[in-house]
Amino acid sequence: MSSSYGENLRIHIFGESHGPAVGVTVEGIPAGERVDLEELQRFLDRRAPGRSAWSTLRKEADVPEFLSGLREGRTCGTPLTAILKSANTRSGDYDALRDVPRPGHADYTAWVKYGESRDSRGGGHFSGRLTAPLCVAGGICLQLLAREGITVLSRIAAIGGIRDEGELTASTAEKAFPTVSDSAGEAMRAAIAAARAEGDSLGGVIECAVLGLPAGLGDPMFDGMENRIAAAVFGVPAVKGIEFGAGFAAAGLRGSENNDAFSVENGRIITDSNHCGGILGGITDGMPLTFRAAVKPTPSLARPQQSVDLKTGEIVPLTVTGRHDPCIVPRAVPCLEAAAAIAVYDALLARRKEQAWN
Repeated sequence: MSSSYGENLRIHIFGESHGPAVGVTVEGIPAGERVDLEELQRFLDRRAPGRSAWSTLRKEADVPEFLSGLREGRTCGTPLTAILKSANTRSGDYDALRDVPRPGHADYTAWVKYGESRDSRGGGHFSGRLTAPLCVAGGICLQLLAREGITVLSRIAAIGGIRDEGELTASTAEKAFPTVSDSAGEAMRAAIAAARAEGDSLGGVIECAVLGLPAGLGDPMFDGMENRIAAAVFGVPAVKGIEFGAGFAAAGLRGSENNDAFSVENGRIITDSNHCGGILGGITDGMPLTFRAAVKPTPSLARPQQSVDLKTGEIVPLTVTGRHDPCIVPRAVPCLEAAAAIAVYDALLARRKEQAWN
């Protein structure tokens, strides 16, 4: 099933946007690991809807209810299952959309694949609401990684062509708008407000860095760290591209410019630059693992659009009503942190298994 991920850490995400709850089952977390529920809730609140002027007006508490695998704040070693109940749905907003797919959404492809059996309310299983249980699993992994000295940093690198300034060297999680430069963040917010006023939306770029990783995580070919992280990151709806290190810019460099020279610092092998993004041959080299993901503009627009009536085959006008983010990017930031943490922790468990065999 495509809603599952991982090799040693297995996560299974379930539910629909307007169903009674969405949830996740996580297999592979060792027994006895402490989960700080207050810290987890603070992380989930960064993604939750209805918390800011640039977010959807839909409000959900998004407090996870653990059904199994967690007792007195510690993991049991058995499958951990959590649900997040939905309370603020307005399914009537989608009645007219059942037979008229929204441009930019999965409405049409869901109809092709699942037919009349699909749940089209709020996008069903294709909704961004499914990132809430992803963040439950990822938020727990972030805590487990922190105990290993591994941290995940992130920021909004760009929105609507406005770029953040400065380097990502510290967490932006405590900021109301997660940019390094407050002035750049203010300009981005103004651009979001302008797009919303015009019934339109904006996309952007999110940058992540994983610090403290040991060298040797990952594998060549299909299980490399780029592959693992990309598979998890593309589980976040609206992500349309990903690049590691210098990314596409490397294609414009000479090899002498792109290669990262090796050096030694305090007896440890390092590189003087990090164009490779901390990954060589699919395996971490001990430098910061860096990547950026492109997030498309919110496809639900107040502006009139063109679509097709699936029953009659006629071209029809469409105006999407309901509550939607004018820009998905700010709420997607913790989702990418979660995806990266899941991929890295899965690779860490794989490495431990290899070392045990040896």
